[in-house]
Amino acid sequence: MLPFIIAIVVVLIFLAVAVSCIKIVPQSKAYVVERLGTYRETWTAGIHFKAPFIDRIVKIVNLKELVSDFAPQPVITRDNVTMQIDTVVFYQITDPKLFAYGVENPVSAIENLTATTLRNIIGEMELDHTLTSRDTINAKIRVILDEATDPWGIKVNRVELKNIFPPKEIQDAMEKQMKAERERRESILRAEGEKASAVLVAEGNKEAMILNAEAEKQAAILKAEAIKESKIREAEGEAQAILRVQEATAKGIELLNASNPGKAVLTIKSLEAFEKAADGQATKIIIPSEIQSIAGLAAGLKDVIQ
Repeated sequence: MLPFIIAIVVVLIFLAVAVSCIKIVPQSKAYVVERLGTYRETWTAGIHFKAPFIDRIVKIVNLKELVSDFAPQPVITRDNVTMQIDTVVFYQITDPKLFAYGVENPVSAIENLTATTLRNIIGEMELDHTLTSRDTINAKIRVILDEATDPWGIKVNRVELKNIFPPKEIQDAMEKQMKAERERRESILRAEGEKASAVLVAEGNKEAMILNAEAEKQAAILKAEAIKESKIREAEGEAQAILRVQEATAKGIELLNASNPGKAVLTIKSLEAFEKAADGQATKIIIPSEIQSIAGLAAGLKDVIQ
């Protein structure tokens, strides 16, 4: 009975050891494996088996992009202003073996390297330049950190200056300067607005005067054309009247000629014509001798008839 129990215990121990030697590596993880204290291999995602008692996992590495927010560091600018600047570093482990054996504490190493690099860069810049050159500072720190962390199997993707804290008196002076600048801009905008308004009013008056002048000009032109048209119509009416009188006269003469009038009729017509001439305002009328004899004859006839 005792040997059977021992056999069962041995089998269970063997199964436990076998199960413990089966490792499943999840996605975005990497296992660094040593055999008898020496690096053997790096396991990536999937199922793996390790030799019992001689293989061991010395480091589990996260392959995701990591973020480290470092505490504010005191830095001094070229114009001797002390500021507090905190940084955020985004990095990713690209070589688990170098990460495991390259440096004892990679995060602490990155923090110290970031602080020294930041002091070197800020020490070459003045305060105003520092406050307006964040992108330049970020790029310089990223390049330096990326080169320095290559032997550690780390790639630095981005570096951001999270906050810049100048001294209190500098902040007060900057706030006053910003207030004065805003007031200056407000005055400029107000003056420009008043100027633009005055220009628009003047242009409006100018356009109104131009439109009024054009309207008066058009009215005068239309009036002159109307008068001209009226005179033309009046002249045409007079011409038509004269033409009709002439036509009537010609028609009368034509009818008179067609009736073959005698001498007596012609004499009477002549006398009627002189009668119309004498009916005017003329003070003297010269009558031809032929007409005078005819007139005398007509008067004699009148007496005889009476």
